Amino acid sequence: MSDRKYLNIEYKNILVSEIENGNGLSVGLIRLNRPKAMNALNVPTMEEVVTTFENFDNDREIGCIVITGNDKAFAAGADIKEMAEETTIGMLLKDQFARWDRIRKIKKPIIAAVSGYALGGGCELTMTCDMIIAAESATFGQPEINLAVMPGAGGTQRLTKAIGKARAMEIILTGRMVSAQEMYEAGLLTKVVHNEIYLEEAIALAKDIASKPAIAVQLAKESILNSMDTTIETGLELERKNFYMLFATEDKFEGMNAFIEKRKADWKHK
Repeated sequence: MSDRKYLNIEYKNILVSEIENGNGLSVGLIRLNRPKAMNALNVPTMEEVVTTFENFDNDREIGCIVITGNDKAFAAGADIKEMAEETTIGMLLKDQFARWDRIRKIKKPIIAAVSGYALGGGCELTMTCDMIIAAESATFGQPEINLAVMPGAGGTQRLTKAIGKARAMEIILTGRMVSAQEMYEAGLLTKVVHNEIYLEEAIALAKDIASKPAIAVQLAKESILNSMDTTIETGLELERKNFYMLFATEDKFEGMNAFIEKRKADWKHK
């Protein structure tokens, strides 16, 4: 069991809470909380977000994570004021994107609940998540080209893998904003819902996932993400290894016996 004092920390740029789940493990919720800056992702905000992801990941009471903003903006981009006077050497020394690399190591599923603007770094942050639930009002985009730069936190890579080269090329090179419906049809989003229920839907999905056996969930996530970065042969090898590994868990025996005995499984997450 991890130290859960982090839930009571007064963060400057985010709000952190735990949502109890009567059917399983709890859901960890992160709310970006810089409304005057449209939740722009400055360095302190990203440090708080990534550290909280890691805290949730290490907490055995948490089964799934949701990150959201507010109705007007998930996050309207990086904080341009931080970068306006930066040089190449300054950016290299600051290692601007080291925190983003830590997100890739989170084992538990992360769901982005998006309303309003998800632009630039905000769009890239949604794409580091495993699923995206968007309000009909949500607007996505990578407008960095309009500042004479380009996406640097994974936008050129993740967007291309999600929706294909031709669409990603057009969106990134024009910097245009894209509706939630278009992004859903292109394959980036999990679901588009009415504006009033986007967070409710994301939390419901997170609770459903958190009700499943945690080790199986985490190894399935690992296998899916691995499929994005490797050959089918290597991906199948990892999938089979993870499948076999699950036969060493208590939950595997409980799940199969519960199925045979026609009863509800009592997961131990072991």
